[in-house]
Amino acid sequence: MYFLNLEDYDREVYEKELKDFLPDEFIDFHVHVFKSGYAPFGNQKVRASTQKSWVGLIGKDVYLDEMTAEQLNDTLTRLFPDKKVTPMIFGCTGKNLDETNGYIKEVGDKYNYPMLYRTDYAMTSEELEDAIIKGGYLGIKPYLQNRPLYIPAAETRIFDYVPHHHLEVLNKHGWILMLHIPRAKRFRDEVNLAQLREIEERYPNVKLIIAHIGRAYAKEDIGNAFEVVGQGENTYFDFTANLCDDAIKACIEAVGTKKLIYGTDLPYSVMRLYRIVDNGVYYNVVRRGDYGDMTNVANVRETDEKNVTLMIYEQIRAFRRVALDMKLSDSAIEDVMRNNAQRLINDVK
Repeated sequence: MYFLNLEDYDREVYEKELKDFLPDEFIDFHVHVFKSGYAPFGNQKVRASTQKSWVGLIGKDVYLDEMTAEQLNDTLTRLFPDKKVTPMIFGCTGKNLDETNGYIKEVGDKYNYPMLYRTDYAMTSEELEDAIIKGGYLGIKPYLQNRPLYIPAAETRIFDYVPHHHLEVLNKHGWILMLHIPRAKRFRDEVNLAQLREIEERYPNVKLIIAHIGRAYAKEDIGNAFEVVGQGENTYFDFTANLCDDAIKACIEAVGTKKLIYGTDLPYSVMRLYRIVDNGVYYNVVRRGDYGDMTNVANVRETDEKNVTLMIYEQIRAFRRVALDMKLSDSAIEDVMRNNAQRLINDVK
């Protein structure tokens, strides 16, 4: 079961701050769609640890175990009542691959939504190529949790869950790689940066999308990343679930507005929260009591404020602040919100 509860403050934020800022049509390039009841997949210890994180603890009260196409369409209509939003859809981690990818194809075919294929690192080149071509997917969305079981989470490398033979297939066809990077230091991790650079140089036809701006949710997470990666012709960034003005601005300064893409991480982004940074660490601020006992949950703080809006609105608020600060043109905003994604879709098709 999934629900979206819009409050008066949410409607006020949308009407006063977001409605006129957003183009009439835009693309959400990072949306999870899945149904309840799928069999589990992958390392169950990894899944259990994820469920104990803030994403799992807050999310269980928001989206529980599904986000069907009908729920997604209803959500987009209610969040953006006078806009047309097209989602790029893919599954989620921890669920059976055949069931997850099968449902994505069903939804993509029914609504003509672009879609990405969720992979298993153990798939052969032939299996991957055949699945993408037959299904009509535009590329892949691998998960760092799906790696050889002997590799500890802290030591996971990109090539552990995106093996070279998969990258060779993507490079051959010019397909999309939507990449969520691993490791505690995220975008400033030297191993991540070296492997991202290797992908850019060794597989130049891959449409590489570094999700969440490399998971740089605080200014301190950026480091020297943009000195190392991002200059590849086919390298893009999405600012999915990224509420950090500094990260969005640094990305635009480094690669321009033609390489930044809007995405939301729905259904996760309907969590009610905003973000602060304290001593280089990001924290999600939630209303006390909204999501049960948040005491001692990493990256979470509670507030007694009444007016806290949805994460998805806070993300657009952050981009709007950056756009105003940098004096971005309407055409640049439309590039980020629609044109860059549409160009990618057209290039791959």
